[in-house]
Amino acid sequence: MAYFTAAEAAAELGISVQTLYAYVSRGRLRSVVEGRSRAHRYLKEDVWALKQKKIYRGDPARVAEEALHRGLPVLRSRVSVVDEGRLYYRGLDAVDLAARHSFEEVVALLWLGDPAAVLPEVAVDSFAFEWRHVERTTRGLAPLQACQLVLPLAGANDLGAYDLRPHAVQRAAVKILALLVAVATRRRPGGLGIARRLQRAWSAGEDVILLLEAALILYADNGLSPSTFAARCVASAGSTPYEVVAAGLAALQGSKHGGASERAEALFQEAAATGSARRAVASRLRRGDEMPGFGHSSYPNGDPRGKLLLELASRHVPRSPAVGAAKRICESVREMTGLEANVDFGVATLCRALELPPAAPLTLLGLARTAGWIAHALEQYEEGRVIRPRERYAGEPPRGVKRET
Repeated sequence: MAYFTAAEAAAELGISVQTLYAYVSRGRLRSVVEGRSRAHRYLKEDVWALKQKKIYRGDPARVAEEALHRGLPVLRSRVSVVDEGRLYYRGLDAVDLAARHSFEEVVALLWLGDPAAVLPEVAVDSFAFEWRHVERTTRGLAPLQACQLVLPLAGANDLGAYDLRPHAVQRAAVKILALLVAVATRRRPGGLGIARRLQRAWSAGEDVILLLEAALILYADNGLSPSTFAARCVASAGSTPYEVVAAGLAALQGSKHGGASERAEALFQEAAATGSARRAVASRLRRGDEMPGFGHSSYPNGDPRGKLLLELASRHVPRSPAVGAAKRICESVREMTGLEANVDFGVATLCRALELPPAAPLTLLGLARTAGWIAHALEQYEEGRVIRPRERYAGEPPRGVKRET
């Protein structure tokens, strides 16, 4: 778990360390003793919850505004957490999972709490609508656009989707994942593992499967991103898993969210066009442009997901021009900004090195996050409450209303 030191907790709450100790003695805050140092640590979630209560007492109207801008937590979740610069799925390090497990095993961890658990067996080789109609309707669309178009049709034909008990949601989710893979690859739905189906559709070698598994696993969840929050809001309304995933895909395709991998690809193209990674990076800095694929607010000391993917690309396709270009870009960005590559740059590098289709990075992100959205939906269905942040009206005062003075 993530903890504050006494000084950090006191600063976060705007109190003295002595007052912090008084809070602990009165039971308002918990502390734990860390290892041999015997130093006291304070769970960040507890500190933030106490801070939220203080804000609420002082100014109730500020609660939603403060909570929704990457400050105080707005939801409790057991799906994932970033602690000391590492991402964990249900307490297990995501990077370690990517090195040792299949994507389906991590899906079982996210949905069932155990990577050894067995996902529901569902017939996914046929659906209640004509597959040829899907192929005609989605022709010419980007993979995730096609997925979003097909989801309402599939959901309307799956009456079991309205059963929101955990096992039923998991059955529907298995079908959703199979459907999205089929639509994204333009192949009929089948029961093969997702990474293998992608590998075959993209005409890649057998050794690529492990790399695709890693990318899918590392992309599966990262806390309350805009798409995950959207998915949870829709789930809180009692909507079906199909509608939950459709909402997630809608948010994911926004330029400020899923477009990060595409912008990282653009950095490769700029480096190739100028003939120098250093010039391409310097040019971006002079224009005041962002550095796509580098830095991440949740990983200030470097994203371990990006590091692993770059290592995998270097290990499996060391002679690829893309790997060499990625190294030069990373060196230039690090020298000029101090930023390290994040997961989006890692996936972009991997896909270029493996010569996958241009839409591969966003396809991997969409399929992987579908598993994460379902995990959050399962929590939200269990919670049983509608997510409805309080609005703080900032417009013109109502007209024609007489007020006593």
